[in-house]
Amino acid sequence: MEYVEFDAAFEKLPEGYSEGTYEGRRFGMIVRRSKDGRRNSLFARELAGTDIVSFNLYRVTSGKTSLKPCEMSIGKVMAFVLGVRQSA
Repeated sequence: MEYVEFDAAFEKLPEGYSEGTYEGRRFGMIVRRSKDGRRNSLFARELAGTDIVSFNLYRVTSGKTSLKPCEMSIGKVMAFVLGVRQSA
């Protein structure tokens, strides 16, 4: 699976805590990145509801990306990262 758009959208998310809107709902998000950029994660929780989005993202030495959602579909994770809009 090709992750070029996903990677670009994920890189725009700031490290640490931030808030954003996805499908009209507000989410609090925590993004963590290792110093070498090879181990990354996102945990997002809907602020006025119960939805969550969580995954680990690994960049292996061959330059490929390995996306590991936490008990949800890859489609849900990709849609969230591509669709979330940072709060101003």
